[in-house]
Amino acid sequence: MSNQKRIYQIAKQINISHQEIVSFLIEKGFDVTNHMSPVDEETFQVILKNFASDLYQIEQDQKELDRKALEEQRRIEEEERIRKADDEKSARDIEERQRREAEVQRRNEIEDAKRRVEVERVEAIERAKRELIEAEERKLAEAQAEIEKEDLEKQKAAKKAAKPTILRPGEDLTIKPEETLSDKIIAKKIERKIKHVVKASTSADKSKRTKKRRTFDQKEVDASIKKVMTSLDTGKKRKRRREGKQEDIVEDFVYRVSEFISVHDFADLIEIDVADIIGKCMDMGMMVTINQRIDQDTIELLAAEFEINVEFQDDTLTNVDEEIAQEVLDDTELESRPPVVTIMGHVDHGKTSLLDYVRKADVISGEAGGITQHIGAYSVSVGDGKTITFLDTPGHEAFTAMRARGAQVTDIVVIVVAADDAVMPQTIEAIDHAKAAGVPIIFAINKIDKTGADAERVRRELSERDMLVESWGGKIPDVEISAKFGTNVSDLLEAVVLEAEMLDLKSKASGRARGIVVESRLDKGIGAVATVLIHRGQLKIGDAFVCGDQSGRVRALKNDKGKRIKVAGPSTPVEIHGFGDVARAGDNLVVMHNDKEAREVSKQRQEIRREQDFKRMRHMTLDEISRQISEGKVKEVPLMIKGDVDGSIEALADSFMKMSTNEVAVRIIHRGIGMIKESDVLLAAASNAIIVGFNVTADSNARLLAKADGVEIRYYDVIYAAVDDVYQALEGLLEPDVMKNDIGTAEVTELFKIPKIGLIAGSKVISGVARRDAKVRLVREGEILFDGALNALKRFKDEVKEVIEGNECGISLKDFSKINVGDTIEFYTEDIVKRKLGSTPKL
Repeated sequence: MSNQKRIYQIAKQINISHQEIVSFLIEKGFDVTNHMSPVDEETFQVILKNFASDLYQIEQDQKELDRKALEEQRRIEEEERIRKADDEKSARDIEERQRREAEVQRRNEIEDAKRRVEVERVEAIERAKRELIEAEERKLAEAQAEIEKEDLEKQKAAKKAAKPTILRPGEDLTIKPEETLSDKIIAKKIERKIKHVVKASTSADKSKRTKKRRTFDQKEVDASIKKVMTSLDTGKKRKRRREGKQEDIVEDFVYRVSEFISVHDFADLIEIDVADIIGKCMDMGMMVTINQRIDQDTIELLAAEFEINVEFQDDTLTNVDEEIAQEVLDDTELESRPPVVTIMGHVDHGKTSLLDYVRKADVISGEAGGITQHIGAYSVSVGDGKTITFLDTPGHEAFTAMRARGAQVTDIVVIVVAADDAVMPQTIEAIDHAKAAGVPIIFAINKIDKTGADAERVRRELSERDMLVESWGGKIPDVEISAKFGTNVSDLLEAVVLEAEMLDLKSKASGRARGIVVESRLDKGIGAVATVLIHRGQLKIGDAFVCGDQSGRVRALKNDKGKRIKVAGPSTPVEIHGFGDVARAGDNLVVMHNDKEAREVSKQRQEIRREQDFKRMRHMTLDEISRQISEGKVKEVPLMIKGDVDGSIEALADSFMKMSTNEVAVRIIHRGIGMIKESDVLLAAASNAIIVGFNVTADSNARLLAKADGVEIRYYDVIYAAVDDVYQALEGLLEPDVMKNDIGTAEVTELFKIPKIGLIAGSKVISGVARRDAKVRLVREGEILFDGALNALKRFKDEVKEVIEGNECGISLKDFSKINVGDTIEFYTEDIVKRKLGSTPKL
């Protein structure tokens, strides 16, 4: 209705009376009544033809113009589309050309770098040679001066006594020069110089003293040579036996060296010339300078070359550490201490629930996903004034390092095994850790209250692993318990107390404290905090200490219940405030005499650690370059890990690194404790890394910067969720497998040459189907001559998509024309199959 016009509007438009239009339409049989009647487009055109033919023609012309304008617009749009496509193609060509130029430039840079390295190597060789020559010239000059002095003394003696020197019968003046080439050269030069000097002095004596003539025999010359060579060799004597000749020091002398010692210091230590050390390194293909530090492998190779014995010592040990390590404790100073018991076992077997019942506190509700994420240390009173210190370790497979650390600091290990699940992988691992640490084991067979619980199955599987429990006549205690209802938990504690009494655990309860860091974290309001298990002495507020390469002073002590205490004794887990930075789990804490001593030890250890980290980082980088050159570029997932505690970060990093294969790898660019900050985002952006936050968040500035730079931040509070996500990311980087499926076979019966097309193979499909979009193999006498795509597939003169079995067709191969009658053409398709991590690519 919106397109219809009324009669009075049309009359006004063509400037006639509306009554004339009404009368005309009624005569023509149109259904109208008055000037307000609407008319459709067809009626409107009839009115125009009859009353305004010129206006009708104008309207028709206008429509034609509109149509042409629309066609012109479409043509322009098509040309614009074609132009953009050409521009995109040109841009791709330019980009490809730039890529090729960059590749050529990169290769040229590599070649330039190789040439520079070669030039530097040659210069280093020449420099080392010059140093050797200068050293030889200095030795020769010293020898000449010694010879001239000796000759002068002989001339003075000849004036007093004209008779020759008398040698004792049987005296052996034969020298045995060193085996090195430089010493042989020096010896030859000295011998020639001595003979020249003796000859010159003899001629002078002959001309000056014709009456008083002195004669020199060969033995005198040999004696002079031996004396000079002996004086040269005194600086090179080694403290060992040589060729059965007894020297001052015994043969098996051991030199104590430290890793990353300088070449100069190593040469001074073993009393060998620096030039000889540099020469040996050159012979082994290593270019070193006099002040360069060498690693342990190089030191061992040099020791083997020079036939000496070396023993490596820890540079991070100070005199205080050595004093404490060598300290002999008096039995009268030792007092009984509580046992340290570590609870271990498979994930979700009830370790934390057992400790929860013992502590009468809900611990597990605070753990993410009901799984222990870090080591917890607690002291529990079991009556009769006796105390047990419990360590609760995670059971998830990612926390192997934590369980190993827990086994190293413990006295007794309680391994929890679920009666409805029996022995599992982490159960076996816990047994291995306890065996390696040499600590006694007690098995707690948990969940006996559940339907389907089978304690005998647990004992049977343990016996299969050489762990025979007391219930089966063995020596390892076992107790059936229900941690949920507390069944027989008291019996388990009695077994622990009995085992501790048999061990007779004692420690020095006074003096400077020593302990080990069980866990560390960064608290927002307090700073660096660490949970430390004291195993000797007393730790008091105000004590200066060093822990690993960090130093500090004890500002506050808290027990496992969060209460402040003033003193912590042996086997006491305590939370320490006062660290300068976050300590590493497993580091030893040692109380020092004062803050100055603690800072000095910390500074020394930090310098050594920085140097060792730099050396190892450089070594790993070279290995990585070599591996990528030999095996091809490896796809990597760079990650940055930030967490709330050191142990969880360590577990995450270990789990991620275990996923790496020879095709895809995880690269940890940084790990740290605390909130994600702007500096972390900047580092991740520069490395194209993903930030993994474990129980931490990012501050507002870091979130804004990450959004602007496109840095992805993932947050987790359960470790296996992070492991699963990274696992899937690595799987996505794997190259997929290509499966080839044969769909048909055709046999060439005759050949046709068609102008502008080329050779057409007249063929018959003998099996399956021949498809235009499939790939083909041309086989002749069992040998594949072509493997590629079709150029055309025809049935008679028409292009077809497929030809079924029994029909004839024409086949043209792309960029291949060496086809003979009788050849077989096999049609196949390729299916892309996603690979799983750990699977090998199918060829």
